[in-house]
Amino acid sequence: MAQLVLDLFYSLGNCLNCFPGSPTLKINQRSFKILRLLGEGGFSYVYLVEDTNSHQLLALKKIRCPFGAESVQQAMREVDAYALFEHIPTIISAVDHSVATDRGSGTGDDAAKTVYVLLPYYRRGNLQDMINANLVNHTHFPERKLMVLFLGVCKALRSMHNYKPAVQRMEMGTEDQGSSNRTRGKRTEEEEQGEQERPLMEDENHITQGRKVQAYAHRDIKPGNIMIDDSGSTPVLMDLGSVAPSPIPVTSQSLALQIQDTAAEHSTMPYRAPELFDVRNGSVIDTKTDIWSMGCTLYACLVGKSPFEMRSDETGGTLSLCVLGGDWRFPDEGPQGVKRTNSMRHQGQSPNGAGTQNVEISESIREVVRKCLKVEPAERPDIDELINLVEEVIEGLPEDAE
Repeated sequence: MAQLVLDLFYSLGNCLNCFPGSPTLKINQRSFKILRLLGEGGFSYVYLVEDTNSHQLLALKKIRCPFGAESVQQAMREVDAYALFEHIPTIISAVDHSVATDRGSGTGDDAAKTVYVLLPYYRRGNLQDMINANLVNHTHFPERKLMVLFLGVCKALRSMHNYKPAVQRMEMGTEDQGSSNRTRGKRTEEEEQGEQERPLMEDENHITQGRKVQAYAHRDIKPGNIMIDDSGSTPVLMDLGSVAPSPIPVTSQSLALQIQDTAAEHSTMPYRAPELFDVRNGSVIDTKTDIWSMGCTLYACLVGKSPFEMRSDETGGTLSLCVLGGDWRFPDEGPQGVKRTNSMRHQGQSPNGAGTQNVEISESIREVVRKCLKVEPAERPDIDELINLVEEVIEGLPEDAE
C-alpha cells in the first residue's frame, strides 16, 4: 500500500498539467482521476482512471524512461505499434498518449521522461484472471469454450503474423488525417524530428523493402496479455512493447546479444521460446516464437501454470534449462508421456504440487500443445496451420455441459 501511495504521488507529480492538491491529472486537455493500480512490471505501471467529464473508464499505462532518449524511443515504438494495428479490433489500440519530462531530471536528451498511454479498459480482465479464478474455485475451462477462445487468440495473432496494411498509416514524419489526434498526443517539434529519424520498429526499413506483407511477432504472448472483451467471448491481444518485425536474420554476435537482452527484458520467461534464451549467430528469429508461447498459454489454461514453471517446480531445476531441453509433461504423465495411474493423482491437485489443476484433457487438445512446444522452431506449425488444427479439434469436441 505504501508503494502504491508513493507511486501515485510520483505519477501526479510528473504528469502533464496536473492540478496542485487535486487527485486528477491532465493528458492532452482531458482530465482523469486515478482510481486504483491494475498492475505493474519493469518500468511500467497500469492504473484504472476515469475521465472526469464523460466518466469513461480507461487504463492508463505509465512507462518510466529513466535513461533519456534511448528509453523514450523504445516506449514510443510501443505507441507506434498501437497505431499500426489500430484497425484490427482484436489487437488493443491506444486512445491517446503524452510524454512528460520528470521533475528535477534536467533538460535535453538525457533527461528522464515518462510516457503515458491511455488504453481501453476491459471489465472482465485478462485470461490470467480467469485461470486464477479456476484455481481458487477448483473449477476449469469447459474444453470447447476454451478452444473457441484459443482460436480467437490465434486469429488475432494471424493479423499480426500476416500483417497487410489497408493504407500506409505510419510513414515517418507524417500521420493519418483524422486518426492522429486519437492515437498520438501533442509533441514538441524536437520530438517529432526525432521520430522521423527512427524506423517504426527496429530493422523495419531493411526488412520491409519490396514486400507487400510484413510479418510481426508479438514475443510476449501469455495469459496476462490476453484481455477478454466485455461480452466474455472475444480475446484482445495487449501489451505491444515487445512487438518486433519478423523474420530477423541474426547476422552477428552483437545482434544475437541484443535480441537476447531485449527478450530478457520484454518476453516473460515461463512463456519465452528457447531460441530467445540462447540466440545463435546465423539463426533466424521469426513468428514461431509466438507459436511456442501459444502452446505454453494453452497449457496454463488447462493446468494452471506454464509447463516449464510446472516442471522446474517439480524437479527443482532452473526454468531456462527446462525450456532449452523441452522438458515438460502433462500432470498425469510420467516419462515419455506415459500416463500416471489414478492412485498417483489427487483430487483438485496434480502430482506436481498445489496451485495446479488436475482435470481430464482430451487427446486432441494435448496434441495441439505438443505441436506448439517443439524445441526446433521449424517443427512448429505456423499460425495458419495452427488455426486449421484448432478448428479441427473444435469440430471433434462435444458440446460443453451446461
